[in-house]
Amino acid sequence: MSLNLLLLVAMVATNILSLYHLSSTTNFFQSTVKSSQSSVPTVPDHLLRQLHTIRAAINHLTTHQPDKSTSTSTSRAAVSSSSSSTAPKELLIYSKLSPIASACHNYPDLLHEYMNYTPFSLCPSDTDLVEKLILRGCHPLPRRRCFSRTPRNPSDSKPESNVLWSYYSCKSFDCLITKFSDLGFDLSLEKSKSQFSAYKSELDLPISQLLQIAKSANSVLRLGIDVGGGTGSFAAAMKARNVTVLTTTMNFNAPYSEAVAMRGLVPLHVPLQQRLPVFDGVVDLVRCGRAVNRWIPVTVMEFFFFDLDRILRGGGYLWLDRFFSKKVDLENVYAPMIGKLGYKKVKWAVANKADSKHGEVFLTALLQKPVAR
Repeated sequence: MSLNLLLLVAMVATNILSLYHLSSTTNFFQSTVKSSQSSVPTVPDHLLRQLHTIRAAINHLTTHQPDKSTSTSTSRAAVSSSSSSTAPKELLIYSKLSPIASACHNYPDLLHEYMNYTPFSLCPSDTDLVEKLILRGCHPLPRRRCFSRTPRNPSDSKPESNVLWSYYSCKSFDCLITKFSDLGFDLSLEKSKSQFSAYKSELDLPISQLLQIAKSANSVLRLGIDVGGGTGSFAAAMKARNVTVLTTTMNFNAPYSEAVAMRGLVPLHVPLQQRLPVFDGVVDLVRCGRAVNRWIPVTVMEFFFFDLDRILRGGGYLWLDRFFSKKVDLENVYAPMIGKLGYKKVKWAVANKADSKHGEVFLTALLQKPVAR
C-alpha cells in the first residue's frame, strides 16, 4: 500500500514539473508574438499533445484520489457497510460449488436471509421467503444443508395431515373449498373428471374431444405439461385416461404443490418466467390454464411461447384454455405473437367476458405444431 502511494506521489510530481516547464515555454512564445510577429517560433505539435495528456492525467488523479482525511472516513464507512451486509457463510460456500442465478444477486437482503441458517439442523420456517425469491427470478434457489420441515403424522385418510398449515390462513381443505370453490381443492377424482368433461360453451374443450382430435390426426398423447395447473385437476383427469401430465404450480397462499402430490402427481415448483426443466421435443401436449394471461409482459410471453415450442414434439398440441385479455390486445398483440409459431389452428374460439367493462375476452385455442420445420 505504501509503495503504491509513493509511486503515485512521484508520478504526480513529475507531471507537475513537466506541466510547469511546458506552460513556461508557451508563455515565452506568446510574449514573443506580441513583440515581433515576424519572429514567432511555432510550438511543436507533439509538445502540445504531451501538455494536454499531462493535464488530463493530473485531472484524473486529483479527481479519483481523495485526500487522506476523506479517504480514511470513506474507508471506515465502507468497512462498516460491508460488515453489516456480510454474506452468510453457507452462501459463500455454496457459491464456490455451483453457480447462483443472476437474478438472486438483485435481491441480496432476501438471499442472505434465505441462506442465513444453522447447518445440519431444521431449516427455517420460510416458505413465504422462498416464494418471493422464486417469483423475482431467483431460481433455482441455492441448496441448503438443513432438514426441511414436514408434517408429523401424514395419513392418506386425513388429507389435512399432509400439509403444514402454519403458512396459510386456512387450516384445512374444507376451509379452502368453502372460501375458494373454483380453485380445485376438492381433490376427489369425480370432481376432476367432471371439470373437464362438460361442454357448456364454445370455450370448453372436453378431454374426450381432445383425445378424439389427436386420434383422428394419428397423434399419440402420452406425456403433457399443465402450466399453472393449480391443484392438478387436469393432470388427475388425464391420469385416469393413462396420460401422464406434470403440473407447474406455486404456493400462492395455499398448499397447491401438496394438493398435486396427494393425487399421486408431480408438482413442478417453477415460475412462469423460467425455462421449463424438460428436454427438447419430448412432450405431446402443453396446456396453459388461467395463470397464463395478459398480466405477463409481452416480451416475457413471447419467450414463454417459444419455450413451449421447444419442449413440444412435432405434431404435438398447445392448448390455451381461456386466455384472458382485451379484445384489441388479442387482435393486435397476442394473435400475431401466437401466429409466429406457425401452428395449425385446430380450435380458435373467442367469447366476451360476461361482466366486461373494458372489452375483455376469453380465448380457447388448440394449436398443432408442424411435424417438421
